[in-house]
Amino acid sequence: MSAASLPPHARTPPLTRPGCYSTVSQVAVHVPPGHQTGQDIEELLRVRDPDARVMPGLLRQMYGFEQRRVAPPGTWPSDLAAAAGRGALDQAGLLPDTVDLLIFASASEDVEEPATAHIVADKIGVTASAFDVKNACNGLLNAMEIADALIRTRQYRRVLICTGERGSLLSRQPRRSGNDLAEFLPACTLGDLGAALLMEAGERPGVLGGHFRANSAGWRAATVSNPYFAPAPGTMTVRFDSAALAGSFQGMETAAFEGLRALGRTIDDIGLFCVHQPSVAFTHTIRDALGIPKDKVVHTFPQYGNVATASLPLQLVEATRQSRLRRGDLVALFGLASGAAAGMLLIEW
Repeated sequence: MSAASLPPHARTPPLTRPGCYSTVSQVAVHVPPGHQTGQDIEELLRVRDPDARVMPGLLRQMYGFEQRRVAPPGTWPSDLAAAAGRGALDQAGLLPDTVDLLIFASASEDVEEPATAHIVADKIGVTASAFDVKNACNGLLNAMEIADALIRTRQYRRVLICTGERGSLLSRQPRRSGNDLAEFLPACTLGDLGAALLMEAGERPGVLGGHFRANSAGWRAATVSNPYFAPAPGTMTVRFDSAALAGSFQGMETAAFEGLRALGRTIDDIGLFCVHQPSVAFTHTIRDALGIPKDKVVHTFPQYGNVATASLPLQLVEATRQSRLRRGDLVALFGLASGAAAGMLLIEW
């Protein structure tokens, strides 16, 4: 198949000048000190709603959930993102004023306005341009796509992508009625985490290309209401229809195949797959659908929960810590998000 026969979003972005590539030079996470086990959360649900039928071990049985990280009270998404961003810069031995652009790419945010990116930049000390990218759990992957394009066209040389997820707060929201536990329960697996990626211009190809697609008709499957436009002022509703959400992803795993094929690669060429992990069963389903060997996936969900946009960088950090990721390895970042959206980026580490 020739590049000309591929849809535009499946083609590798062209280089405007020889030798201009983007690479992921640093990745860092900030792990909050607190944690909640599945038993802790189940007991809280029983206390809040004595009529709810929450069986012991329900979260483990349904999702493979063991525990999640929880940030201290008063912690904002920007605090987690800034801590991770500072960590990435410290690892690189860089000062904040060397950053050309900061992108905040989280499902959580501090305020509706301004962009949380400005708050993160202020806390780190970055004075460069800053903006938000938001696409549920795929926000960070889309931010990488944007940063790659901006670096390849030489508009920026160094882009800091930050995210800070405070998903645990959603499980504290009141349920609409006593019979909607099934639509609320996935929120109880959401965890808190900060993560950051530093992308820089270089002579060596780093981001090799990718493929993105959407099924926007599936947006109703998972919704978190805007508190400013909620039925009652200051309230928020959380709804996850797991069956409908899974259905909205039907066939979207082929984005990985199409992206790899467009780049002349196969599953066997990849050293590590980082897959968005909303549950253990879902991760296994995606792995089986793509034919990914077990030893090429780092499982983070059981101990961290669903950390949304921070999931992919967390897996990169864990793989590095476990000596499963080395310079020159090919890494496929595969994201799925409510909306529904899917995407794959192939990078050389």
